[in-house]
Amino acid sequence: MKIGRRSRVVLGRIAQTGPVIIFATLIVFGLMHIVPGDPAVVLAGEEPTQERIDEIRVQYGFDRPFLVQYGAWLAKALQGDLSRSLLSAEEVTTLIAQNFPNTLLPVIYALLLSIAIGVPLGIAAATRSGSRLDAFVSALSSVGIAMPSFWLGMILVTWFALTWNWFPATGAGSLMDDPRDAIWRATLPALALAGAGIAEVARQVRSALVEILGSQFIRTLRAKGLSDSAILWKHGLKNIGVTLLTVTGIVFNRLLGATVIVEAIFAIPGMGSLIVRAAINKDFPVVQGVVLSMVIVVVLTNLVIDILYGLIDPRVSDQ
Repeated sequence: MKIGRRSRVVLGRIAQTGPVIIFATLIVFGLMHIVPGDPAVVLAGEEPTQERIDEIRVQYGFDRPFLVQYGAWLAKALQGDLSRSLLSAEEVTTLIAQNFPNTLLPVIYALLLSIAIGVPLGIAAATRSGSRLDAFVSALSSVGIAMPSFWLGMILVTWFALTWNWFPATGAGSLMDDPRDAIWRATLPALALAGAGIAEVARQVRSALVEILGSQFIRTLRAKGLSDSAILWKHGLKNIGVTLLTVTGIVFNRLLGATVIVEAIFAIPGMGSLIVRAAINKDFPVVQGVVLSMVIVVVLTNLVIDILYGLIDPRVSDQ
């Protein structure tokens, strides 16, 4: 059976996900082992004896060669066992399951805001290219991209939580127990994250749409008497699907990385807070488990984006 080009692209992307994930875990495992400090000393408590430190090092396998430690961890990870926290003795998978929803909600919320606000801004700027509105949106996009999310988060907390008391300043809610409260609590963190996302989406949509509206194809349609609104909705927006899909994936991955600082500002018990605490206390299994889960999310997001390319891009079709 002949495999079409679209199918080959999808199968190729799927085949690449495994090596990428393994390579990322190897880097993280290596970086954690060259960080100054000995986890055995941390686990031994205050004023430990050398014998106690050596005993802990043997107990947790810190005395074994690096590749042996990595191989043992990877073998267990492939079976869904990410070991236990060195400090709390809790299963790492349990800690991730408890904290990941608190990270994912603001990220998805911010992504939706980025698309819902950024796309109309980009369209408005592109259809009025060279106008004051275009200049305003371009300037706003530059400021939004340059603005640190933590700084915007502190401004939002000061105004909307501490001064006007419209939103809670800290904490996170459960979507399962009280969806309304969870979304309400996630609003300020999502806005802090969405600042750069809105700017990026608006800038990319404007750039792609300006290029399309200035093409020879569009000029031909205008010469045939097609209205500007028909050109925009039937031809312009249809052709920026790939650009919008690309920028959506980029923004999602950036938002996922930016949550580390934003969670600290809003005291959200999410993945960012979890990995910061674990890194400070040399809790290697937790750091490695969190990074692995985040890498998997990013890789799967990119895989979905690649698959969707084949569905909306006519250049990637089965032959």
